[in-house]
Amino acid sequence: MKHTVSEAGEALTAKRAALYLRVSTGRQAESDLSIPDQRRQALAFCAARGWEVAIEFVEAGASGMDDNRPELQRLLDMATSGGSPFDAVVVHSFSRFARDHFALEHNVRRLRKAGVSLVSITQDLGDDPMSVMVRQVFALFDEYQSKENAKHVLRAMQENARQGFWNGAKAPFGYAIVDAGQRGAKTKKRLAVDPVEAEIVRRMFTLFLKGDGVSGPLGVKAVTCWLNEHGYRTRVGARWGIGPLHQILTRKTYKGEHRFNRKVWKTKESKPEAEQIVIPVEPIIDAATFDLVQAMLRAKNPKVMPPRVVTGPILLTGIATCASCGGGMTLRTGKSGQYRYYTCATCAQKGKAACKGRSIPMDKLDRLVSDRLAEKLLTPERVRKLLTGIMERQTAKDEDYSLRLSGLRAKLTDAKDRLGRLYAAIESGIADPSDATLKDRIAAVKTERDIAQVAFDRAVSEMRPDVRITEDNIAAFADLMRANVLNGEVPFRRAYIRSLIDQVEVDDAEIRIHGRRSVLERLVMGGGATPAGVPSFVRKWRTRQDSNL
Repeated sequence: MKHTVSEAGEALTAKRAALYLRVSTGRQAESDLSIPDQRRQALAFCAARGWEVAIEFVEAGASGMDDNRPELQRLLDMATSGGSPFDAVVVHSFSRFARDHFALEHNVRRLRKAGVSLVSITQDLGDDPMSVMVRQVFALFDEYQSKENAKHVLRAMQENARQGFWNGAKAPFGYAIVDAGQRGAKTKKRLAVDPVEAEIVRRMFTLFLKGDGVSGPLGVKAVTCWLNEHGYRTRVGARWGIGPLHQILTRKTYKGEHRFNRKVWKTKESKPEAEQIVIPVEPIIDAATFDLVQAMLRAKNPKVMPPRVVTGPILLTGIATCASCGGGMTLRTGKSGQYRYYTCATCAQKGKAACKGRSIPMDKLDRLVSDRLAEKLLTPERVRKLLTGIMERQTAKDEDYSLRLSGLRAKLTDAKDRLGRLYAAIESGIADPSDATLKDRIAAVKTERDIAQVAFDRAVSEMRPDVRITEDNIAAFADLMRANVLNGEVPFRRAYIRSLIDQVEVDDAEIRIHGRRSVLERLVMGGGATPAGVPSFVRKWRTRQDSNL
């Protein structure tokens, strides 16, 4: 039965009621006290007036400051879509319905237009001007109180983070939450490396940087596909996606810098770094490797690298720069098109007041750079000399591998011991083998044991000689790269040159070629394999040859 009279009149004559029950946090919902108490009082309120309770909406662990609550939206949709099964919404107090002044008034008006009233058990008001004003004052006070509470809670959480403790969110993949001591009645928590999940994180970074030893470095999508094809799963047993993988590759937690208070919870906008708090944690990835991955991600970003750098017909586009101003060298041709030069783009566009400018024949610079790379860099002797320090550090990594293997071995042993104790309890008659709970527990421990065994085996495999830089790796790399730099079509040669060097600096008297040893190491491990520029801009780039041929 619907009524279109005043709000006070509706509250007196409504026969069908909907109960809306809400608590702000999951902890309150788990305690199972507030929701039952709200329900008890609401049922008594309706029974005293002879109202029928038609439906119940329970919002467990949702903030009243957020209007986008699933149960609230379901209630509003049901009330305003026509043929509403209730005439009044009963709440314990207006703050249960909303703690945002604007949202409360907006939704009250939406309900009123649909002939549904909002009734508070503890704040019984009508719709006369005085009652409306009192309700708005209540709403303003509720909003103020909520923001004050949030401010004090955030301040306490920030101090907790400054002391290096965890604030209760779900641990990032690769970490577990462990007890860090007792402070009064509260148990403090910290993040600790989970040996099994940490191996998966290391595998992700290795695939992105070096590949699997066969393919060379992989992109984000290729790493995702590789993980799923080889049986790697998320914490909840799901397949990996591009988004979660990208978050792991870019999250500073993995290099030992977890950031608390990074975003505004409501808008998801990033907060200024001055408001963020760095919690030191045990790193899974060393800082140099993490930074190298970030540099590679930036270099592959289509928004950063223009299409002409990847698909254009010029060998050194995006690499050649002017030594005077640092600007790029662009192609200039003679009137007949017979002569082609690399020319300082700053001088060409802004005049000699911006840069004195310089030009060099395109064929000459292309030949000089290609020949220099082939003759002076891409020889086994030179590559070996550049990578001497890296090869020596491989020996030092044995200690790190030993620690990782110790952690994995401990987790594997623990799972086996627990499984053994369960079997012993069954054999001795202490536990009933037909108990469903016991069966589930045994299955869970078996899964944990199997995952730990796989992680241990993979960690052992990383210590094989074929995943290290060897003399044979270096010789094969030098031969392949020398051929790829000197021969073939321009886009093909350009991709390999870009994989080797960062910049060709053109000066009046000399040409300087800049590169990084870390890139050279990655290419040697990948056997010289390199992605051909930015795939998103290359129309014919499809590794499986399944489209755009």
